[in-house]
Amino acid sequence: MTATYSDSRLTNLIALGTGEILKGIRGVGLLRGRELGEAGDDLAQNWIARVLEQHRPDDGFLSEEAVDDLSRLENNRVWIVDPLDGTKEFATGRQDWAVHIALVEDGVPTHAAVGLPDLGVVFKSSDVRHVAGPLSRKIALSHNRPPAVARFIADKLGFGAEGIGSAGAKAMHVLLGDYDAYIHAGGQYEWDQAAPVGVAKAAGLHASRLDGSEIRFNNQDTYIPDLLICRPELADDILSHAATYLEENGSYEGIAK
Repeated sequence: MTATYSDSRLTNLIALGTGEILKGIRGVGLLRGRELGEAGDDLAQNWIARVLEQHRPDDGFLSEEAVDDLSRLENNRVWIVDPLDGTKEFATGRQDWAVHIALVEDGVPTHAAVGLPDLGVVFKSSDVRHVAGPLSRKIALSHNRPPAVARFIADKLGFGAEGIGSAGAKAMHVLLGDYDAYIHAGGQYEWDQAAPVGVAKAAGLHASRLDGSEIRFNNQDTYIPDLLICRPELADDILSHAATYLEENGSYEGIAK
C-alpha cells in the first residue's frame, strides 16, 4: 500500500481518470457502436487494474470486465468496480453512463465514487449530500427493462416514472433531486450497486433491497436481485408498497408493459 494516496483520494482519482480515458476514446471519433463500447470497457479495465496493482496490491478485486478471482473472499478489503456502467449508452453518444469505483471493507462500501463524465462530475462518498428540496414526484427506472414493481409503486404514490440508462446515473439523479427514488428489479451484480450504494448512503439517502434488508458485498454469488435508493422520507411508503406488490404477485420479477 502506498502512503501517497489515502483510500478516499485513490477512489476519487480512479473514478476521475477512468472518465477522462473514456471521454478521450469517444471524443476522437475513430470508433463507433459496438467497437467503441468494447474498447472503452477494455482500456478502462486495464488502467484501473494497473493502478490498483501498483497502489493496493494486497487488496481483493472484483470487476465486471475481469475474471472473478475468488481469493477476494478471503480478503476484508475488496475493490468492486464497473469501469463503464452503461456501455450501450456510452457507445451511442448518450450521457447516462457512469464509472463505478468502490472499496468494500467487511461487506460494506467505505469509500465510493460514481463518475458521470459527460456531466463533468464525480460524486464522492467523502464529500456529498443529497438535495433535500421539494419532491420531484418522479421515479427513475431502467429504460431497457422497466420493472413492473416500480410502475406499481409510482402509481400508488401518484408519481411519474422515467427510464434512464446506467444504474449509477439513476442513483446520482436521485441524489441531485431530479428523481425521488430509483427502483430496480430483475437482477444486477455487485459492481452495478457497490459504488452507487456507497455514495447514496454517504449522502443521506436510503439504500436497501426492496424488502428493506441491507445489501452486503463481496459474496461468492455476486448477483443481487433488486435495489431501492430513495429519499429517506419516502423509504417506509415505498417499502410498504413493494411488500404489497410481492404479496399480490409472488415476486418482484416482471417487466412493465
